[in-house]
Amino acid sequence: MPAWTDQLRFAYQPVVNLATGSVAALEILARPEDARMDVLASAHRCPDLDAELAALAVRSATRQEPLLPLHVNVFAATVAELPSLTALGKAVHEGGRRPWEITLDIGGPFTHVPRRALLEAVAGLRDEGYRICADGVGDGDLPLRLLGELAPDVVKLDVSVCAGLAADRGRRAAVAAMRQLCDQVGGLLAIEGVETERQYAAARDAGVQLAQGHLFAPPSRRAAADIFLPAAPPPQVSGPEAPYGPPAGPPVTQFLQPAALLPMSASAGAVRSHLTGFPAVSGVLLVDSDGVPVRAIDRDRFLLSLSGRYGHALYADRPALRLADRPRTVGAEATAWQVLDVIAEGGRDRAGDDVTVVDERGRCMGVVHLADIVRALAESRVEEAARLNPLTRLPGSDAVNGEVDRRIAEGRAFALSWLDVDGFKQVNDSAGFAAGDELIRSVGRVLAEVAAREPAARVGHIGGDDFLVLAGPGRLDPFAAALLDAAWSAGGLPVTLSLATVVCPPGSVTGHRQAAAALAPLKKAAKALPGASWVLGRPGSERTEVRRGSPVRERPAGGGPAGREGVPARG
Repeated sequence: MPAWTDQLRFAYQPVVNLATGSVAALEILARPEDARMDVLASAHRCPDLDAELAALAVRSATRQEPLLPLHVNVFAATVAELPSLTALGKAVHEGGRRPWEITLDIGGPFTHVPRRALLEAVAGLRDEGYRICADGVGDGDLPLRLLGELAPDVVKLDVSVCAGLAADRGRRAAVAAMRQLCDQVGGLLAIEGVETERQYAAARDAGVQLAQGHLFAPPSRRAAADIFLPAAPPPQVSGPEAPYGPPAGPPVTQFLQPAALLPMSASAGAVRSHLTGFPAVSGVLLVDSDGVPVRAIDRDRFLLSLSGRYGHALYADRPALRLADRPRTVGAEATAWQVLDVIAEGGRDRAGDDVTVVDERGRCMGVVHLADIVRALAESRVEEAARLNPLTRLPGSDAVNGEVDRRIAEGRAFALSWLDVDGFKQVNDSAGFAAGDELIRSVGRVLAEVAAREPAARVGHIGGDDFLVLAGPGRLDPFAAALLDAAWSAGGLPVTLSLATVVCPPGSVTGHRQAAAALAPLKKAAKALPGASWVLGRPGSERTEVRRGSPVRERPAGGGPAGREGVPARG
């Protein structure tokens, strides 16, 4: 190691969770005492030096004893050339840290880094437990293809992206698109350089989940979790899920808080010292050597046990396991609603306990607090209500269109259907608006009931008597049976419904607009059939299948028998 590294110092900057307003981690930044020393340039040229700098960063944090997870910077070339990062692993082990408490911020340049070597190295580091962050995205040379293959746990947008975010619509759209990528690969979206409250609001609106910047706290020599958090901007309406079927809700990873971890062998006295030394910690997890939570200790119940008569004498030097409970855990893919289900299954005395989030190997990723989950779900319900049709309480077309686009992006086949009431104007004119409204409510209620039994289905109320149904290609019969084979009436007058469906195999359409365009002629064909009708087709094909209804030829002028014509049942 060059001698000048003895003069190297490190600064710490909080990584803020925008959903909870808490510090999720600390990024460690190398700062030489002599400003003339270009640490990053030297590390870029020498992978061994870069790996040693990462190790020094972890040792620096260990001396300050922060409880928070750490973000440590390494170059992509270093990861590809030194896949095991031995120096870093040694520092993590000697400091009593665990790999899953470390996020590796992998930065460019990527251009000349062997792609296969990088991907294999990242896979190996993941196996050891490290989390992976793609750093500097948006102002570097990281190819989109490689970003997808890395499937990072965190995508961190460069400070240059944040600079014009509040005023640049295109930049906000790019950030929102990156959030969609993160959702698909199971990662979180972070951004650097938040300096103003306008940037903070713009970042939240675009879907950013983690943020850093001088607005919250500048880099500091002291590893502290004190931050400034602006008042939250009003929640944005962003295409809620339909109010039926298993509710999805926001992903649990959005609310992750760092977990306080101690080994299973920890004594009650050690746990007490941990809790009293860090008042913000709500509990401690006792983990095995692989980082898998074995027992959970709630702060209030634990300290109450020790403060009782003879409590300290009975427990202080004994294993903390005696005062611990089984941890309540969910996987990283869980949603906020699933966390509530876990909480509801426990006893009333544990209703306020944290829920532990684990990865696919059962290792602790962090905890979520009940208060954060309840607040987020309450906000999502407010957002959802703003988009629901007041008559049927079904979402509008935006929700269905958004789901159509998601299925197209995932390469999934789907069937998009349009449904309406035949002659609805005459229904209102003859039976009255109240009877018409009640008919629309009844149709919407049946749609919601069928969709509740079809987990992959979505329905929406466009307005008036028009509805949308999105389902799997083979899951349309339950809707047809409930809607077309039933006897409908309004004000005592019989009423029929028409259904038009376009079946879209993977790759047949590029977006919801193209799917809607393919559906348009099928609507016309369905309306041309008398009575309850159902017409089905595919994009780019003139072949039409009539599933319900029969075309009727008008009686010839000469008085001959009526025949059959109209839309042929082809396909």
